[in-house]
Amino acid sequence: MLVNMKEMLEKAKQNKYAVPHFNINNLEWTRFILEECEILKSPVILGVSEGAIKYMGGYKVVADITKNLINSLEITIPVSLHLDHGSDFANCKKAIDSGFTSVMIDASKYNLEENINKTKEVVEYAKKFNVTVEAEIGHIGGSEDNVNSGILYADVDECIKLVNNTNIDFLAPALGSVHGLYKGEPNLDFNRMEEISKKVNLPLVLHGGTGIPDFQIKKAIACGTSKINVNTELQIAWTKGVRIFLDNDTSTYDPRKIIKSGEDSMKQAIKDKVELFGSKNRA
Repeated sequence: MLVNMKEMLEKAKQNKYAVPHFNINNLEWTRFILEECEILKSPVILGVSEGAIKYMGGYKVVADITKNLINSLEITIPVSLHLDHGSDFANCKKAIDSGFTSVMIDASKYNLEENINKTKEVVEYAKKFNVTVEAEIGHIGGSEDNVNSGILYADVDECIKLVNNTNIDFLAPALGSVHGLYKGEPNLDFNRMEEISKKVNLPLVLHGGTGIPDFQIKKAIACGTSKINVNTELQIAWTKGVRIFLDNDTSTYDPRKIIKSGEDSMKQAIKDKVELFGSKNRA
């Protein structure tokens, strides 16, 4: 069933596990994630970037595909459809109006006052439709960054101000993670993570879940992280399966068979993350 993220993440925070956020890129990826999480009885967040939304045909198309797959596959686990890194109010509004149940407004590139104002505008609109809101503070690095550059760590006091002045549901503080693959060993600030968690008393979100060692993932969950985003790792797993298939079968040209050839390896990656995060049998 399609729900917002409030209950699933509050439950995760209370019971010390994390709900997986897996990014979707097409109908098949959405189906693979839903099917595997249903087997594992794990709640799941389907994250969709603005780029993926454009690729898939628009906000309404993404929402309709998700809702219809949930119905046709008889999915019983809690599922949230979440706009990942919404760049402004207009795009968050499009997602909400199209049936997304959660949105992220990423105004982290602005100063604190502007971040608060832009986030607050989204929250005020989202609350009218029972849609949850995630916000970001600091700067989470990209694949071009190593663990010592490109990352602006979230300030504890600024986190408190952002939460107190916006009424957001979840906070994504930049604490050393990066999007994509890491250049070097991840260097997460667990002390700051735990302090922020205690002082804002909200579920925290960890972006850039790919490539973080298992022991660091478990420590992050212990420090208050209740949602972990994974995208690159699924892309790598799916691509590996497809490459093996195409290397061994040069005659197939049916795109359905090619896309499906990455299913098993992708589902194994999903299973591994669900078990690591502790969300199995939590639906």
